[in-house]
Amino acid sequence: MEKRHFYISNRKTRIPAILWGKQSENLLIAVHGNLSNKEDTVISMLAQKAIAKGYQALSFDLPMHGERLDEKYACVPENCVSDLLSVYEYAKSFASDIHLFACSMGAYFSLLAYHNFDIKQSLFLSPIVNMERIIHNMMEGFQVNEERLKAEHEIQLPIGQKLEWNYYCYVKENPISFEWKVPTTILYGSDDNLSEWEEISAFAARYQATVQVLEHGEHYFHTEQQLQVFDHWADANLLLL
Repeated sequence: MEKRHFYISNRKTRIPAILWGKQSENLLIAVHGNLSNKEDTVISMLAQKAIAKGYQALSFDLPMHGERLDEKYACVPENCVSDLLSVYEYAKSFASDIHLFACSMGAYFSLLAYHNFDIKQSLFLSPIVNMERIIHNMMEGFQVNEERLKAEHEIQLPIGQKLEWNYYCYVKENPISFEWKVPTTILYGSDDNLSEWEEISAFAARYQATVQVLEHGEHYFHTEQQLQVFDHWADANLLLL
């Protein structure tokens, strides 16, 4: 499979990216999730599927992921949205029809960045559609209230994650409550311990998205069975519109 590694310019930074396949008017932008990268297993699988259907695929590393682990450009919503906008601008320079795949927090950042853009379809895997709820759950789980977070500004948690006051404020001020007119399909695991079903179903109802639920599937699709279901789901739903 043809792959070209390169960088996309953002006024703040350079974004490591990959173009998969030969140039096509139909382009799939693929956005990875937390602790992942532009060559994640599901992205590689989806890129192969997309190429077979006549697409070209474009993936990239979010801040502090993949090739960017050591950079100081933080993985916060403002920076991720800025990167996604630069990726879209680059994509539109050679492709007329943009499609979207996003996983976990990548879906949250994509919703923030692309809700006013011309996206033909979106495929979401284990999407985070209410980041405020995710942060609240983490705060409750580790007995952190708003007053403490505001006072300390940043709190490192024993699970390897950290709570940040500025991040929390941005999320509260920018809920997913805008128009999202993109035809959307979601693949969700019933045992997802991060994105609650109530949030997924509410999002699906609000935006007329379709949802396929894998019984006993997890937030992170990685087992043979989970990846097989993902492969079939992608094949059935990745369409040239």
